[in-house]
Amino acid sequence: MTTTAARPASIGAPRYSETMPCEPESARRARLLISAALNAWAIGDLADTATLIVSELVGNSVQHTSCRLLRVIVSRPSPHRVKIAVIDKARTIPAMTSPADDAEQGRGLFLIDVLSDRWGCDRHPWGKTLWAELEAPRAVTAPASRS
Repeated sequence: MTTTAARPASIGAPRYSETMPCEPESARRARLLISAALNAWAIGDLADTATLIVSELVGNSVQHTSCRLLRVIVSRPSPHRVKIAVIDKARTIPAMTSPADDAEQGRGLFLIDVLSDRWGCDRHPWGKTLWAELEAPRAVTAPASRS
């Protein structure tokens, strides 16, 4: 199994990424990557929601593609946004379904839709990027003191 270590981007928006095997165990590694990045950016309070989202994104790739590898990216496209993305080489675009009440699967995109501010899928000639964005908390500034 060949993987690369998580690494920060050297230019552009702040981000961390890691290539992982397209297997269920990678969801745990993806959650650790997301948590580490959010804590590095001092917005760890988004970790519960963000790790659930990345679990669902990774699960979608694992379950619905035959890809060997996937790439997880967490970025800050703006100071108030966090983008979580999973890239694979499958060209099939996922569709949100309405599973039966007793179904054990089929709710991943529904959860992503509910938990994120927005989400989508970008097609590429070689595959796709499934992503979700969250609003990062705005920094609280103390009022200026009067002298």
